[in-house]
Amino acid sequence: MAGSSSRHEWPDEIILEPYNYLAGNVGKELRRDLIEAFNHWLLVPTERIRTVSTVVHLLHNASLIIDDIEDGSNLRRGRPAAHCVFGVPTSINSANYVYFLALNKLMELNHPEAVAIFTEQMLELHRGQGMDIYWRSSFHCPTESEYREMAVKKTGGLFGLAVRLMQLFSENKDNFKPLLDALGLLFQIRDDYANLVDTSYHKSKTYADDLTEGKFSYPIVQAIRNFPHDNQVQSILYQRTTDLSLKRHCVRHMAELGVLDATVNMLGELEAKCIELIRDHGGNPLLSEFVHKLGKLYRTENGDLVRHRPSDFDLEIKSQHTVCKDREFPNKASVSELLTKNLVTENGGPACT
Repeated sequence: MAGSSSRHEWPDEIILEPYNYLAGNVGKELRRDLIEAFNHWLLVPTERIRTVSTVVHLLHNASLIIDDIEDGSNLRRGRPAAHCVFGVPTSINSANYVYFLALNKLMELNHPEAVAIFTEQMLELHRGQGMDIYWRSSFHCPTESEYREMAVKKTGGLFGLAVRLMQLFSENKDNFKPLLDALGLLFQIRDDYANLVDTSYHKSKTYADDLTEGKFSYPIVQAIRNFPHDNQVQSILYQRTTDLSLKRHCVRHMAELGVLDATVNMLGELEAKCIELIRDHGGNPLLSEFVHKLGKLYRTENGDLVRHRPSDFDLEIKSQHTVCKDREFPNKASVSELLTKNLVTENGGPACT
């Protein structure tokens, strides 16, 4: 009997190793805090809240493993990403396995609508992720409207899942979608902004790794869409460089263009929108405090919105030399036009500045 039991338990332990590796390195638990804040309105019994929180926690951490593989990220929460330690096949299988563990946990709610909600929100999450991946793979810069749609689907997917599941066991059937959409946008744009400027973020990930991934984050979309005749950001993004000095130059240039300040302005607008919608639902001190904490990243100690000077991003590492990949640019501008801006070499490859 003992041998049979150990044989039964052994596969789970091995399969879950990449997941447990990531989950054991605790993150900020913002989704747990969000669930607790919404329960100020919904008043869901503790046992149900615990189940919903577990489902969301499992899905979130599993999705991070997949995200890191899709993005080619080497760090997560300051440690090597799970796939760097355990390999891509094992990590994908572990994450997918946890998706179904979450579904199995969901069954404990014993509600006929729970699985449908789970399916709908997970489809939304993957649609948003698919949009993000497509733009990066095809080097297609989305419009701001397209970006917003992606962020609402990708980041708001788990938010919507949590609140909709909670409402199954609540008398409060208010429509929270506008608030959830605003929170999803605030989360995603804040994360994009942090990737470029937040030093604590750089300790858990690499510096400005959105540039290395070729990701069309909100500041990058603003730079490319609003300054069509300035190709520096697009050119550096296309290289997917790992060179620190070149990435720092790119962030400095975005500060010169005013893109970082424009991003902060948008964060301020979204924060105000969230607070307004919270008031429309009768107020919620926990959720208001949650939104306020998010704002600490882009506000000064006095509460003013942060303003960026290009000198804030002056190159600090002079021992590194910029290494550019000899790749052709997409046909946004002719080589002759790019040559006049010293962005490419005579053979059409990226020029080092």
